[in-house]
Amino acid sequence: MTERVTPGYSDDKVAVLKRLRRIEGQVRGLSRMVEDDTYCIDVLTQVSATTKALEAVALKLLDEHLSHCVVNAAIAGGDEADIKLKEASDAIARLVRS
Repeated sequence: MTERVTPGYSDDKVAVLKRLRRIEGQVRGLSRMVEDDTYCIDVLTQVSATTKALEAVALKLLDEHLSHCVVNAAIAGGDEADIKLKEASDAIARLVRS
């Protein structure tokens, strides 16, 4: 059985969920805009705002992962430190590519 680890964002979970719910509302708004035949530039403006909001959540989660999960693993040392550093590096690469 795998040990359950507390995620780095657990102290800010309420704020992260609030942001995600706001983004969910933005996406629903985008659907309504398309259904209502809203001018394409206006839809694109809202897509950009939604993308920025998601990026902000991603950066918050990455920051929490680095300051909590990676730091704790580095202090403990060993293979776990290497694994957490690789995870963080891979996550950064995915964010940069998107």
